[in-house]
Amino acid sequence: MNMLPLKNGTSLLLIAALSLGAIMNTASAKDGKPTVVLVHGAFAESSSWNGVLTELITKGYPVVAAANPLRGVKSDSAYIASVLKGIKGPIVLVGHSYGGTVITNAVNGNKNVKALVYVAAFAPDKGETAAELSGRYPGSTLGPTLGPLIALPNGGKDLYIQQNKFRAQFAADVPVADAKLMASTQRPITEAALNEASGTPAWKSIPSWFIYGSRDLNIPEAALSFMAKRARSKETVVVNGASHVVMVSHPDAVAKLIERAAK
Repeated sequence: MNMLPLKNGTSLLLIAALSLGAIMNTASAKDGKPTVVLVHGAFAESSSWNGVLTELITKGYPVVAAANPLRGVKSDSAYIASVLKGIKGPIVLVGHSYGGTVITNAVNGNKNVKALVYVAAFAPDKGETAAELSGRYPGSTLGPTLGPLIALPNGGKDLYIQQNKFRAQFAADVPVADAKLMASTQRPITEAALNEASGTPAWKSIPSWFIYGSRDLNIPEAALSFMAKRARSKETVVVNGASHVVMVSHPDAVAKLIERAAK
């Protein structure tokens, strides 16, 4: 990554890193509450957690909405693991969609992570992929909504949802104006990431909680239910009629589940 030098020789990248560190150090010192780390999934970005963030910050929880690179399971998980290392005290790790695969692999022996919360998210076992899990049960209609593949310099491909199909596929219960903004700011994911095998799952050793919508068109409800039961979820919340972005349409329900996991 290129760094832009300033007049005093400091780089913008360094300033960004120091700022994130300051945020995390300040957050982890508040009121003895665990830090909640939110990891977005494919076709989304950190702002997809805004409603949840508002709820948690109001309750006094320190929160970090991490930027998920969406480049590959191992590399994305390594990046999130590096974010976790900079946080002192207990952590509640939350993932949406593909972000669930990332949190499953990012713990990496970090004893500060006390709970995992899967929000309409993949919770793969070792060797499983997001693509295989979403297709294991009928109901996903994601494939036909994907736009022309973006060819990457390394020979790979980036995937995104066509903007005119985004709301119906991804965010059917979100207001039209908001869904249009989400469609325009969506982050693409590499095709390779969705087909990369997961490693040893953290949910086998760390308690987990699950929440998802009954009208999820990206990951079928049957697949989400299967993964929650397999992980021996402490509590599973199914939001009737909610889309894949249940954290956007029902931030209160998601925040409350995170609070229960934090306690």
